[in-house]
Amino acid sequence: MANVKDVDANELIKIAAAKLKELNIEKPSYIGYVKTSAGKERMPADEDFWYVRCASVLRQVYLKGPIGVSRLRTKYGTRKRHAVRRHHYYRGSGSIIRDSLITLEKIGYVQKAKKGRIITAKGKSFLDKISNEIIKTGA
Repeated sequence: MANVKDVDANELIKIAAAKLKELNIEKPSYIGYVKTSAGKERMPADEDFWYVRCASVLRQVYLKGPIGVSRLRTKYGTRKRHAVRRHHYYRGSGSIIRDSLITLEKIGYVQKAKKGRIITAKGKSFLDKISNEIIKTGA
């Protein structure tokens, strides 16, 4: 039995995002207009950004749970480049992360714990099945 640590993260997130899209999880109305961080200049170009971010957050909760929005904001942050001054670090958008966690709670993959959120057995099974598929295909 393979788990999330045994496979490439990019492949796992790509396949998990496709499966989350098939579940028809609800996308917030503001996703098409908002940047992912104060350090970014534009919104994401990918149409399926919401599903990719949900899959990525689910993987992070699997690996580092219990984890909260603040630590995830640090994870998804970026350095902003300035022409004259030094680079500065900006944390990621908290509302996107919070809404993705709420969405994952609604479908039963994540649940609230005493501090932060943890993955449920259903969410762990979801990611482990995808990991096994990746291992079986020989990628």
